[in-house]
Amino acid sequence: MAYVINDSCISCGACAGECPVSAISEGADQYVISEDTCISCGACADQCPVSAIEKD
Repeated sequence: MAYVINDSCISCGACAGECPVSAISEGADQYVISEDTCISCGACADQCPVSAIEKD
């Protein structure tokens, strides 16, 4: 089960640097997680200052 970034994202980028498989990239309006690449480790969720990352 991959993680997703919800609409609370403030585009700070804190999550992207923590992803060990580089599954997070900057999207048009906010950061996005590639479902195919995500290994569901949760490292990104631990770094999000607004709790915008959750399991899909």
